Amino acid sequence: MSKNSFQVEHRYLELPDSFYSRVQPSPLSEPRMVCFNQALASDMGFLVRDENDWAAIGAGAELLEGMDPVAMKYTGHQFGMYNPELGDGRGLLLWETVGPDGTRWDWHLKGAGTTPYSRFGDGRAVLRSTIREYLCSEAMHGLGIPTTRALFMISAKDPVRRESIETAAALMRVAKSHIRFGHFEFAAHHEGPEALKTLLEHVIALHFPHLISLPEEQRYARWFEEVVERTARLIAKWQAVGFCHGVMNSDNMSIIGDTFDYGPFAFLDDFDAGFVCNHSDHEGRYAYNRQPQVGFINCQYLANALLPIMDEDTVRRGLRRYETAYNEHFKHQMLAKLGLEEADGSDMGLIMDTFSMLHEHRVDYTRFFRGLSNLHDHGTAPVRDLFADRSVADEWLERYEARLQKETRGHDEREYAMRRVNPKYILRNYLAQQVILEAQNGDYEPMKELLKVLEKPFDEQPEYEKYAALPPDWGKHLNISCSS
Repeated sequence: MSKNSFQVEHRYLELPDSFYSRVQPSPLSEPRMVCFNQALASDMGFLVRDENDWAAIGAGAELLEGMDPVAMKYTGHQFGMYNPELGDGRGLLLWETVGPDGTRWDWHLKGAGTTPYSRFGDGRAVLRSTIREYLCSEAMHGLGIPTTRALFMISAKDPVRRESIETAAALMRVAKSHIRFGHFEFAAHHEGPEALKTLLEHVIALHFPHLISLPEEQRYARWFEEVVERTARLIAKWQAVGFCHGVMNSDNMSIIGDTFDYGPFAFLDDFDAGFVCNHSDHEGRYAYNRQPQVGFINCQYLANALLPIMDEDTVRRGLRRYETAYNEHFKHQMLAKLGLEEADGSDMGLIMDTFSMLHEHRVDYTRFFRGLSNLHDHGTAPVRDLFADRSVADEWLERYEARLQKETRGHDEREYAMRRVNPKYILRNYLAQQVILEAQNGDYEPMKELLKVLEKPFDEQPEYEKYAALPPDWGKHLNISCSS
């Protein structure tokens, strides 16, 4: 291993034994390093001279001294139904490290083979889904949205059966915490109040240390409010950027408010409020416009799990923070996207009418807001050209220009600020699909180039203009399966 300056810990193992099973990874054959996130490694406190040294670790064939792999046990609500059988079915927590800046990182090897929680699965991940998770975690980080991160990924020779035979891969996912709402559901419904309390104190000690000194009742109440608020803020950020998660089960909800578990996700192209990106979601439970409500429902599942150790009125009060925090944060995000700073009572109406217009006319979401961020320099054409009926755009632009008259900032200052919140580049599904096809033919350079573009989604990057293009017809409204 290369020079490092981090500490190794195993704090998760301080929880009762029922929260995990010790499992050794099942090695993959002939691993190849696909992509290594050098900038992230540096942030975490280590330098890597030869990335290939890490391929065997990614393949589960070697462990670094001090790694003690475990599969986490949790439960959760999947598509609204409680499932007691859940847990890490193909991922292993290898260890936790604390970087020189004090940041904690869980190292989680995804695709490491079967565990006691695999149910009927083979414990593997395939190249296609591993690339998608790598790309999206880094794209979200570039957009400033809290997320798990991708440290590195490997491909291997082993065949994996899905709808067809695919190639195995594995991802080293890192996160400040891998604890989910589902951990609390497991503790409450299967382990009892003492285990629940132990888990709660563990989470507060590691991730909410500012609450430690408060008396117990107050500590728990404040903690729950913060979890609810972080969840609401996260989903407001998703909605503002046009991100659909696709599988918002309670076991995919991070207790610290990070975006977690990238399966059938999508960023909206032509705006469709009811877009469903997961082809297994037949009822549209996790459609784009239902995400805010589902976030609240998941907070209710968490609230129910906390009732054995918290007063019901306290829990209800905490839940009420969701709507307030979501509405505040969503409005704040949308006003920034529109470049509006001065308070005006009509603004919420303008925001909702804008969404209705984008939906009715199926306007490309990202290009619309980026076009608004350059009106003064580039004129109205980049916005008008997104509409089949230009008169709809003209009418809206007239209303928008009238609203801008109430602003005191100069055009340049306002549009500069708008370009910092309205990305030019997002991970459109067709872009991911293109790099996956190249990778399946053994060429990972397109993936690396796309990652480079997504690192700076708000910058112009004229040499990469093609990545900001509207999707071809085949690339619109792709919906993705969970079978990863």
